[in-house]
Amino acid sequence: MRGDHRVWRRVLLRDCVVVAAAAGFLTISGAFLGEATVVQRLGYWLLVLMLGVGWGEVCGRLVGRVIDLDDRPWLGVVVMTLAVAAPMSATVWAVTGPALGYPPFPLRALPGFFGPVVAVSAVMTVISLLLRRPPVQTHAAPAGQPAVRARFPDRLPARQRGAAIRAVQSEDHYLRVHTDRGSDLILMRLSDALEELEGLEGAQTHRSWWVARDAVRDVERGDGRAVLTLDGGLVAPVSRRYARALREAGWY
Repeated sequence: MRGDHRVWRRVLLRDCVVVAAAAGFLTISGAFLGEATVVQRLGYWLLVLMLGVGWGEVCGRLVGRVIDLDDRPWLGVVVMTLAVAAPMSATVWAVTGPALGYPPFPLRALPGFFGPVVAVSAVMTVISLLLRRPPVQTHAAPAGQPAVRARFPDRLPARQRGAAIRAVQSEDHYLRVHTDRGSDLILMRLSDALEELEGLEGAQTHRSWWVARDAVRDVERGDGRAVLTLDGGLVAPVSRRYARALREAGWY
C-alpha cells in the first residue's frame, strides 16, 4: 500500500504541474476568453483543466485496457481526446457562463464548444503521454563491486524461494512471476516491483513486462517491435517504445 501511495503522489504532483503550466499559458494568451479579466481567466482555466485532467486519468485507464498505448500512441491520442472532449464539452458549456459572471449559455450553443475543447484536450493528452514514466532497467552489480541484493525474490511463495526469476508480468493489480519452478501471482504493482528488482540484470520490455536478461534465448523482430523467447518457452513482448533502448543496451 505504501508503494501505491508513492505512485499516486507522483501522478498527482505531475498533474498539478501540468495544470498550473497550462492554465498559466492559457490565461496569459487570453485564449477563448479575451474579454475576461486575468483573475477570471486563471480561475476558469484551473477549474476546467482540473476537471479535464481528472476525467482524463479515468479515460487513460479505460483506453489502456483496449489499446496498447506503447505500440499505438497516436491511436490512443485520438481515442482519448474524443473520450475526454465529449463530456467535457458539456461541462465547459455548463460552467463557462456562471464562472465568468454571465447567465448560462442556451443549449443551441453547446456544439460551438466542441472544437475548442477538442483542441485543448488533444494538447493535454499528448503532454500526458509524453510525461509517462520511461522504461526501467535493473542491474546486477558490476564485476569487482559488492553485490546488491534484490528484495523482490523475498516476496515469492515458499515453494519458489531461491528460484531463478525469468519474467514478471502485470495482470491488473497482480503480478505473475515466472520462474524456473513455475509461476505464481502476488499482489503488487509493477512500478513497485521494478524498484525491488534492482540487483537482478533485466529490463522493462513492455508497460506490463519485466524480463531477466539471462533468461532470453531468442528474439524475433518486425514492424519496430520484437518478441523475446525465454527459458521454458515463455514469450514476452517488446513494445516499440522500449525497443530502441533495449537495442542500444545490446539485448538484440
